Amino acid sequence: MVSRVIPVEAFDLVIFGGTGDLARRKILPGLYRRFIAGQMTDDSRIIGAARADLTDDIFRKSVAEAIEEFVPANRRDPKLIADFLARLHYVAIDAQGDGGWAQLKGLMRRNVVQAYYFSVAPALFGDLALRLKSHGIADDQARIVVEKPFGRDLASARALNATLAQHFHESQIYRIDHYLGKETVQNLMAVRFANILFEPLWKSEYIDHVQITVAETVGVEGRGAYYDKSGAMRDMVQNHLMQLLCLIAMEPPYHFDPDAVRDEKLKVIRALDPVGPLDIVRGQYLAGAGQGSYLDHCEDPTSRTESYIALKVHISNWRWKGTPFYLRTGKRLRARASEIAITFREPPHSIFDDAKGWRENVLVIRLQPDEGMNLMVMIKEPGPGGMRLAQVPLDMTFADALGPEAEDVPDAYERLVMDVIRGNQTLFMRGDEVEAAWAWTDPIIAGWEQRGDRPQGYDPASSGPEDALMLMHRDGRRWREIRE
Repeated sequence: MVSRVIPVEAFDLVIFGGTGDLARRKILPGLYRRFIAGQMTDDSRIIGAARADLTDDIFRKSVAEAIEEFVPANRRDPKLIADFLARLHYVAIDAQGDGGWAQLKGLMRRNVVQAYYFSVAPALFGDLALRLKSHGIADDQARIVVEKPFGRDLASARALNATLAQHFHESQIYRIDHYLGKETVQNLMAVRFANILFEPLWKSEYIDHVQITVAETVGVEGRGAYYDKSGAMRDMVQNHLMQLLCLIAMEPPYHFDPDAVRDEKLKVIRALDPVGPLDIVRGQYLAGAGQGSYLDHCEDPTSRTESYIALKVHISNWRWKGTPFYLRTGKRLRARASEIAITFREPPHSIFDDAKGWRENVLVIRLQPDEGMNLMVMIKEPGPGGMRLAQVPLDMTFADALGPEAEDVPDAYERLVMDVIRGNQTLFMRGDEVEAAWAWTDPIIAGWEQRGDRPQGYDPASSGPEDALMLMHRDGRRWREIRE
């Protein structure tokens, strides 16, 4: 299998917050990887913009250090790094004043794609959008990329949408959710819509339930003050898990087109039922293994913010009526793992006398680590002694299936930034989609706040609170084990 890399158009990409953590860890190393893959034209440029007063050379040196730290050694070539750094520039910018904007305007070209990545706090999105237009820098074809969190509730999301809409058209706004850039997430669409094998079975008649898990081993150390204002519901469910849910549950779009795909995702969000208190479990990790608790890290001994949440969700439409979707995400859990598991129903009748070995068919899509998917099917256990059943996986681990090419699969940020340059919004959230997600999320949060619910404590390196297990057990189901 030979991968095809098609160069994008020439571009000027400005990264506001170009000296920040996200730019250093993900965006700039990812751009270097796209450069060495041959995806950038010779006249494309990357311009870092931040408050610090740096020269081009100092900025280039910091990017070289980031490449050294975050790009594998076998991808670091001194000549290629030097060629990449040569296309980097830097401008000191005052996001809320006039400093640096004239210099930035002098750097930008009109005959190439203009893209502006807002890798800054959401409070600065409006200021940047205003100044890009008031200083005559961004043209009518320019694209802006905005990071999450996109609001913290429906009111703030609407206000932010309205602010950006004053300066840019919806077709120019790219709201990024890096989960949608993961290779396996996109393969979910390919599995569903490019194979007749699954789509006829992709409905409540054949699917018993769906589990979506995003588990992390890290706590909130170092970012407790920020995290305590959001919690797992706002930080993960409203965006990342919601997007995964939409891709699983959406109807086939009429075409693989940005608005066609996003129209179908929006229908899923609008069909979500309200979630009652009995279908929600919230938790906070306790101290253990020489590490502090959530309350230690957030520095508020009375905090009721959740570091873990599990929900049972229903979608009221013809395809999914009666099939529950179980969502869970949390910090300081047993293992780092993100996966989607689609569990199919039992056969209507078993022809085998001994059904002790019977297990459900499960399609598992692994997002991280060890990206890939497998389908758990039943076979006869080898050997004499009658018809004994055993469950085995039909495995497609990317590293095994693609061989060395698996190492060249682009990181989510690499893919998404290149999609911005191409003008492809398929993997980005639309404004009405964001607002619909908050419209569903807000009443859930308001409910536990009004009730005064406190999160349950759970041990670090566990699978979460005990009541999360009961959320499944009372329905006669079990969570899949969290493991690397």
